[in-house]
Amino acid sequence: MATVVKPEGSFELAERVNRISVSPTMLVLQEAEKYKARGIDVVDFGPGEPDFPTPGHIQRAAIEALEKNRTKYTATAGIAPLRQAICDWHQTNLGSSPAYQSAECIVTTGGKHAIFNALCSLISSGAEVLVPAPYWVSYPDIVKYAGGKPVFVPTRAEDDFRLRASAVEQAISPRTRMVIVNSPCNPTGAVIPPEEFAKIFDVCKRHGLWLLSDECYSHFTYGAARPFTVASLPGGRDRLIIAGSFSKTFAMTGWRIGYLLAPQPLIAACTKLQSQSTSNSTSIAQYAALEAARGPMDSVSAMLAEYARRRERILSGLRAIPGIACTIPEGAFYVFPNVSAHFNAALTTDTAVARQMLEREHVAVVPGEAFGAPGHLRISYATSIERIEEGLGRIARFFTQQSSG
Repeated sequence: MATVVKPEGSFELAERVNRISVSPTMLVLQEAEKYKARGIDVVDFGPGEPDFPTPGHIQRAAIEALEKNRTKYTATAGIAPLRQAICDWHQTNLGSSPAYQSAECIVTTGGKHAIFNALCSLISSGAEVLVPAPYWVSYPDIVKYAGGKPVFVPTRAEDDFRLRASAVEQAISPRTRMVIVNSPCNPTGAVIPPEEFAKIFDVCKRHGLWLLSDECYSHFTYGAARPFTVASLPGGRDRLIIAGSFSKTFAMTGWRIGYLLAPQPLIAACTKLQSQSTSNSTSIAQYAALEAARGPMDSVSAMLAEYARRRERILSGLRAIPGIACTIPEGAFYVFPNVSAHFNAALTTDTAVARQMLEREHVAVVPGEAFGAPGHLRISYATSIERIEEGLGRIARFFTQQSSG
C-alpha cells in the first residue's frame, strides 16, 4: 500500500496521488546517482534502457526538423505522417493484419503514457485489471490511479515465468475489465509462445475483456523466440490495445515517443484525455520517430547481437555463484535471479540485499519486491561486457562474504 503523504503545510494531497508510489526503479537510479556524485565507481545494473546511441539517421532527422523550424504545436494525436508510418511499420515488422489505419493510432509521450491514457480512458472505480506477476512496476500504480484494482496472476519460475491462458481464466471475476500482457516481459524476459498468446486472446474475447498488449521489447528476442504481435491473429480487434514505444527498439528512451493502436473510438477518447494533459508529443521527436519508422532496422540487429552476447555472459556468471537460481530470459535485456537462498538474520529481503550490495560493493540492482516477486533481483545487461565482468566479480564477492560471514 502506498504511503500517505502528509505535508507540513495546511493542504492535503488528492487521494488519487496518495494511492500510488514513486517508481521503485527511479529510486534505485537516484540512490546510485548519490554514490556516483561522490566519485564512487558504481556498476549500474539498474537502468531499463539501451546503452547504445540513437542511430545517426534518426539524430539527423531531428536536426533537420530544427533547421526547418518544425518546432510548433502539432495535432494532439501526432503528425499524420508519423501515425501512418507507425501503422505501416507495425504491419511490416510485426505482421498486424489487417493493417491499422492512422485513425486507430495515437502518438504519446513514451510507452508509459500510452498505457496511462488507455487505462484512464477505460478503467472506472472498482474495475479489476489482471496483471501477470512478476510485473513491470508501473502497471499496478497506473491501474490504482485510474481508480481500478490490480489483480495479480502469478507465473512460475519452473515455467519460465510464462503467462498461461488457464491462469488468466481462473482469475477472472464479474468485475474484471482488462488483462495486461507484457511479452517479452520486464523484469523476467519471459516470452509467451504465439499459440499460448492466441489462447489468452480467446479467453479475453469469450469474456468480453480488453486485452492490452505491451510490445515495448518486441524486437529483443533470443533463440527460437521471434517478434510477435497478437494483432496478427484472426478474429477481430474490437477489444485489443497495442502499446508500443520507440524507446527500446531504436535506443530513443529520452526522446519520449510511444504509441497506441486500438479501435478508433478508444483512440478518440485517449486523444481527448491527452488534449487536456500533455497535448502533442515534442514535435522534433516526432520527426525523428518518423525517420526511425521509415528507415533501416540495421541498428536493431546490431543491438540484439550484442545483447545476446551479454546475456550469455551474465547468465554463466550468475549461475557460477552458489545459491543463485536464474531462468533463461527469452527476451528484453534483464536477468531475474532468485537470491533467497542467501537470506539470513541480517538480510531478510531482496530489498535489503539490493541496499547492502550498493553500499558494500557499489553494484546497483532493482529488488524483486518492486515487481511483485520477493526473493529476486532484476539485473539489466544493457551495459558493456567490461562492466558486466566487473559487476559479476563484485556480486560473487558479496554473496561469498555473506556465506562465510
